[in-house]
Amino acid sequence: MNNSIRVNCTKKNLKTIRDFVTEYLHALSLTDILLNQIVLAVDEICANLIIHANHEDPSKYIVLRIMQERENTLKFEISDEGVAFERANYKEPDIQENIRLGKKGGVGIALVNRIMDKVEFRSNGTQNTCLLYKKIK
Repeated sequence: MNNSIRVNCTKKNLKTIRDFVTEYLHALSLTDILLNQIVLAVDEICANLIIHANHEDPSKYIVLRIMQERENTLKFEISDEGVAFERANYKEPDIQENIRLGKKGGVGIALVNRIMDKVEFRSNGTQNTCLLYKKIK
């Protein structure tokens, strides 16, 4: 089974990514809720990379690799060469406050942090990588 996909940075490729992740996960017999949560988290990170890090520049690419670590953990590795996400400068929003104020956006990373077991961001100057880990059993 193919475990990696490379797409250029346009929003229309988010569906391609969601379909790819869904197809990969279908083989693992996960619950619908778990499957949808994982797809949502991966989609959110990819959307952020396409829109914010790479400014929807179709000459740039993101690469997604899915690996199974041990038998109970999935690892999603999402790489790009855009502007690195500065985790140190990230302050988790107050989601209830955002809802009260009718503020849209800005809660994606918070959502990903709740869905996934571990979220890491790495950068080596030219390449940025987001690693998402999820226990599935």
